[in-house]
Amino acid sequence: MSGFRKLESNIKNMMSVKHLVLGGARSGKSRYAQRLAENAGREVVYIATASAGDAEMHARIERHKQQRPNHWKLVEESIYLADVLRQQDAANRIVLIDCLTLWLSNLLGKEDEALWMNECNKLFAVLPQLHCDLIMVSNEVGQGIVPANALARRFIDEAGWLHQRLAEICNRVTFMLAGIPQTLK
Repeated sequence: MSGFRKLESNIKNMMSVKHLVLGGARSGKSRYAQRLAENAGREVVYIATASAGDAEMHARIERHKQQRPNHWKLVEESIYLADVLRQQDAANRIVLIDCLTLWLSNLLGKEDEALWMNECNKLFAVLPQLHCDLIMVSNEVGQGIVPANALARRFIDEAGWLHQRLAEICNRVTFMLAGIPQTLK
């Protein structure tokens, strides 16, 4: 192998994978992302962004806990995602975030535009610097009708812009439909 090809191969092996997994409700996106992480055979850090604001959400969180391996490290963070990514970054580790639209909801619920912009900018800045392989799960919500509610419209817009920006940064993007992964990138 020539020196250039060896160097090129080493660079490719050092690049971490940034994988965005999108899909609608009950599309199989979380299960797919968890399977990817589990099959990698490395340490997994699971970053949960949900907050149990009501009984139904509490039940969802419990169901997700039961569906993932007990040996995975769990970090619960609903706002300061970029900070947690910096803390959990390690070269031989998989970090799985589930889910970005819940994180978005948490931020928009704070009604603090500066906080929202700051946390998004921090996330976009930290992603290229990470050494870990990263799997990010998010709900695709922009394929339905435009809601009459202003906050719901804002959420759909912000989620769409977030996904577009993340898709640019990620080297893999998968769309889940009826439990079937569709490779977009």
